[in-house]
Amino acid sequence: MTLSSMTGFARGQGAAGAYVWNWEIKSVNAKGLDVRLRVPPGWDAVEVVARKAATDALARGTVYGNLTVERKGTAPKVKINEPVLAAIIATLDQIDNRVVGAGRPTLDGILALKGVIEITEDDDTPEARQAAEQVVIAGFTKTLAELVAMRRAEGATLGKVLTARLDEIAALSARAEAAPGRKPEAIKARLAEQVANLIEASQRFDNDRLYQEAILLASKADIREELDRLASHGTQVRKLIAEGGPIGRRLDFLAQELNRESNTLTAKANDVELANIGLELKTVVEQFREQVQNLE
Repeated sequence: MTLSSMTGFARGQGAAGAYVWNWEIKSVNAKGLDVRLRVPPGWDAVEVVARKAATDALARGTVYGNLTVERKGTAPKVKINEPVLAAIIATLDQIDNRVVGAGRPTLDGILALKGVIEITEDDDTPEARQAAEQVVIAGFTKTLAELVAMRRAEGATLGKVLTARLDEIAALSARAEAAPGRKPEAIKARLAEQVANLIEASQRFDNDRLYQEAILLASKADIREELDRLASHGTQVRKLIAEGGPIGRRLDFLAQELNRESNTLTAKANDVELANIGLELKTVVEQFREQVQNLE
């Protein structure tokens, strides 16, 4: 499976008999999947099918779809759906009796409720409308496929960017591994200096206390665990990228772990070179995390 971003745009248009239609679909980043469709009054059947198609094709992102339909050569006919209007008015009367001081709704507010007004076309037969709906649904499917293709193309680019950031993280980890400050003799010299400072600061330290302090200083100077975890997380990330699919959430978790290890490594740095490497690591990991936010 390939990677996909959560951003994309596609437009489709066509005609079915006297109807001319246009679909516009765009998607942006989101934690989950949220499909928001707008269709003209009387085209609700199209919305139901289109929503299911979008849900089946996409895993994450806020998706906005807008349909416009125009029927050439005929004037629209506006009709009030009397049963729906009567039910709404009855419900409003019940609420008015129960809520003291509630204001009465306005006429334009009632007419704006879905289903109250039906807009039809002159000489619009059920067969013609049904045929047009099928064409519009097919148009949505095609436009959605173009959106998916755009998201995948951007996902492929993001995959390359993420791999490049991983290479930088690996290179910085190698530099930290080979840093002179990590060599045993350098650590030993620093420990000796710090222990000497402790003895000079207080003559009350006994040998056991000095031994414990030396162990503590040595453990703080060791970044072996952080380097191993950075390598392990990097391996997991590369595996996920190779597998593809909707991996954005899992990569986001691993990005947080990479950030945790780079922060700890920087905090443990006991010389200038390691400190600089740690700061570079934090910058690259943050760049990695920002790019991950765009993945499905």
